[in-house]
Amino acid sequence: MSTDAQVFAGLPVHDLAAALEWYAACFGRPADEIVGDEAMWQVSASTWLFVAPDDKRAGGGLITLGVDSIEPFLSRWRGEGLEHEPVETYGNGVRHVTIIDPDGNSVSLAEAPTQA
Repeated sequence: MSTDAQVFAGLPVHDLAAALEWYAACFGRPADEIVGDEAMWQVSASTWLFVAPDDKRAGGGLITLGVDSIEPFLSRWRGEGLEHEPVETYGNGVRHVTIIDPDGNSVSLAEAPTQA
């Protein structure tokens, strides 16, 4: 596999308009691109998250994004009234939090411990 590969991860939703609103609140900005019925957020230089209508699979998505810090997300979510699961810290120091979208898709964030 090429080391310059990009990741496009998708989550199936029932209602694209509702998903656009929720994910804009989750990421703090509207979709970076909308192509047809797919809305995409660029979450890093080589990673995109997209949502697309798919009634048969909506709510079955599961994704984890590695982030430098979960704090900006937690603060934004509180400000937007979005509820998330409790923040966990694993034995290896990774901090982890999960938020569930209106369809039931799971979006998790993982923050690696600070290297001394």
